[in-house]
Amino acid sequence: MAPRSTWKGHLKLSLVSCPVRLYNAVSRSEKVSFNLLHKDTHNRVQMKPHDPELGAVERSDLVKGYQYEKDQYVVFTDEDFDKVQIESSKAIVIEKFVDAKDVDPIYFESPYYLAPDGAVAEETFRVIQHAMRDKRKVALSRVVLSNRERLIALTCRDRGLMMMTLRSADEVRDSAEYFTDIKDEEPEQEMLDLAEKLIEQKSGKFDPSEFQDRYQDAVIEMVKAKVKGQEPVLAKAPERGKVINLMDALKRSLEDAKPPAESKPRKAAGKKREASSGETKKRRKAS
Repeated sequence: MAPRSTWKGHLKLSLVSCPVRLYNAVSRSEKVSFNLLHKDTHNRVQMKPHDPELGAVERSDLVKGYQYEKDQYVVFTDEDFDKVQIESSKAIVIEKFVDAKDVDPIYFESPYYLAPDGAVAEETFRVIQHAMRDKRKVALSRVVLSNRERLIALTCRDRGLMMMTLRSADEVRDSAEYFTDIKDEEPEQEMLDLAEKLIEQKSGKFDPSEFQDRYQDAVIEMVKAKVKGQEPVLAKAPERGKVINLMDALKRSLEDAKPPAESKPRKAAGKKREASSGETKKRRKAS
């Protein structure tokens, strides 16, 4: 079954254009989810909208309202929002190309995949994608998602494009107020050397499959135990040995990070013993 797109429109670079489809790049279906129950009856609680005059109402009877004064609203329907059509509602128009290093990761929000919509669009899509790949550039644009125009960044990924929604500048807090109390001083060279050696020992390639959600795993085990009517065995965080000071902690960390010494194969050791005992017998005969 082909994945379902969340948006479709056109990708435009100046006068070059091709139809595209947008797909969610991440899934949250694997996570454990819970329902709200009443603590005594264990019946699932239904969260129904409530009107002060009519009581419980159906969700299909709800409309959006904007409060312009206290208890005064103007009402909007889905048809009203459908009338608000700007260029980015149906098109991703590339406005600028930048180097990847110029986009601060703090602005990254949600990832999507962008692919050509049909065989006819593929050639144009590949031209844009290959040109971006060869120039190692990130494309900046905008698109309307969930009734909001979002700033986006397009990057090459495999044979397609990855679209990342970006936070706006006013959403990102300035880091200065959080870091101003940190002294601008160089640490002691010996401790710095130890820390750098520790970084070298723990360096490797990024492989996300190595990192599992251990909390989710523990929750799943708890759920399984509860279903079987058993008391869950709760996992405890490992206790860390006490350290006297920073230097002591760095030295102990380096010792813990060292790979274990390789033990020699038993067969080789056995042969060595046989050879040495043979040499001893020869010496005895010679004497």
